Amino acid sequence: WTCLHVLLFVPMQEVTATSRHYVDRLFDPDPQKVLQGVIDMKNAVIGNNKQKANLIVLGAVPRLLYLLQQSSSSLELRTECAVVLGSLAMGTENNIKSLVDCHIIPALLQGLLSPDLIFIEACLRCLRTVFISPVTPVQLLYTDPTVIPHLMSLLSSSQRTQEYITQIFSHCCKTPEHQTVLFNHGAIQNIAPLLISPSYKVRMQALKCFSVLAYENTQVSMTLVNVLVDGELLSQVFVKMMQRDQPIEMQLTAAKCLTYMCRAGAIRTDDSCIVLKTLPCLVRMCSKEHLLEERVEGAETLAYLMEPDVELQRIASTTDHLVAMLADYFKYPSSVSAITDIKRLDHDLKHAHELRQAAFKLYASLGSNDEDIRKKPILESGVIELLCSLTQSDSPALRVNGIWALMNMAFQADQKVKVEIVRCLGTEQLFRLLSDPDTNVLMKTLGLLRNLLSTRPHIDQIMSSHGKQIMQAVTLILEAEHSIEVKEQTLCILANIADGNTAKELLMTNDDMLQKVKYYMGHSNVKLQLAATFCISNLIWNEEDGSQERQDKLREMGFVDVLHKLTQASDPNLSDRAKTAMQQYLA
Repeated sequence: WTCLHVLLFVPMQEVTATSRHYVDRLFDPDPQKVLQGVIDMKNAVIGNNKQKANLIVLGAVPRLLYLLQQSSSSLELRTECAVVLGSLAMGTENNIKSLVDCHIIPALLQGLLSPDLIFIEACLRCLRTVFISPVTPVQLLYTDPTVIPHLMSLLSSSQRTQEYITQIFSHCCKTPEHQTVLFNHGAIQNIAPLLISPSYKVRMQALKCFSVLAYENTQVSMTLVNVLVDGELLSQVFVKMMQRDQPIEMQLTAAKCLTYMCRAGAIRTDDSCIVLKTLPCLVRMCSKEHLLEERVEGAETLAYLMEPDVELQRIASTTDHLVAMLADYFKYPSSVSAITDIKRLDHDLKHAHELRQAAFKLYASLGSNDEDIRKKPILESGVIELLCSLTQSDSPALRVNGIWALMNMAFQADQKVKVEIVRCLGTEQLFRLLSDPDTNVLMKTLGLLRNLLSTRPHIDQIMSSHGKQIMQAVTLILEAEHSIEVKEQTLCILANIADGNTAKELLMTNDDMLQKVKYYMGHSNVKLQLAATFCISNLIWNEEDGSQERQDKLREMGFVDVLHKLTQASDPNLSDRAKTAMQQYLA
């Protein structure tokens, strides 16, 4: 072992020395030796990030770029230089930064003017590698206005140029301005024929181009609808690409193209290609057997497709146990033993939150416009239990998401759903959330409570079983140092309680709480004054049993004087609310 260890250990000086030797050979006066030096360098850097970094530090890049641009360099030397630069670009993000700082992009774009296809392909391959890195400023593709039209003209040269150029376009199209530039230079007409290329890579990159071109772009989407590829409508070509026998990446990207065209108004939401093809394809992508990234992308795209359309939400909610599938997103990764690939497990654990975020987006859009849908999976799928367990997470973001989803669920929900939420969450956890250090969690919990305490029978039922604890929690919040928003929400909850039939009494028999309400009626903030006045207004409303006794008690406590003062308030909403309340006394 000692022997082996000695063999494996190569001192830093030696690595640097061999690297320096490679760089020195680039300056040899004999062109043949320079060429051999570049070829040896190419073989030395393949898969060796350490060697790449050393060569960059020792200044290989400016020299390679110089040789690449010299008209006296042989075509073979220039091509080999482009290949080595492409290999250096395959290393770390720091490598890419160094290459970009040495102005590799303009040098390679210049190289594309060469008549030699092999050299052009080597330049394009290197450009592709540089541009797909997140550290490269995409704007560099658009600096010289002659570049995009020249790239378009190179599209027909070979399958390689098609693959690299479409990949560059799809990575560098980040803004509406970029979409417009590509559109105006004929991207659609030039890229559409590539969708039926014999090369899968070309088809795939062309498809990605269309997805980024169509995203939130009406002009592009409206044009795409009328494009024919080999006599077939483009939307039908996308539909074929979503078939189950196609690779997942292709199915997903084709579904994105149709989704974006639909959202941009170019395809109707009731078109069969959306209802019968795109929607089921995206639902399919949410299922367990897919990779985490695929499930995230599928769920997010599906959420985006359905967001504005009730009918699509209704169809999705009944398709393929979608809601049950979403429940799995939160249990991820389900059982560690079932996942044999530790590397994959590690990756997935790091990204599991993306999966939950995607599921939340989907839940939100599923239930955004239609009550029946919201109730249906909700109760069947065990989602409530799941969301309740999320509220106990150590991560504030997950607690917020869990409670937020419960709040949305409770909105205008029927009694069954509300009772199930209170049962699953448990009063202890509810009150723990009401003292959560995270203001977002507190606000969403108050929102949940407010939604639970709406409509009289619900208010009375919940207050009859949990009234004491709820009143305690409200007291604590109103007495503590909280923001205006938090206190306003809390007073709105009191106003809801005051609207119950039997729940009213919990307020009327609590003089301490009534004094607090009176205090907030005279507060300097109008929002708090309004909410507090609303609460009193509900207590003294005439048509209800016992209103006379309540009015008398509140008069004795000095509320009429406060109301009278508020009828003169400068805020019109507040003075109107106070006048309405005063009329109850006069009626």
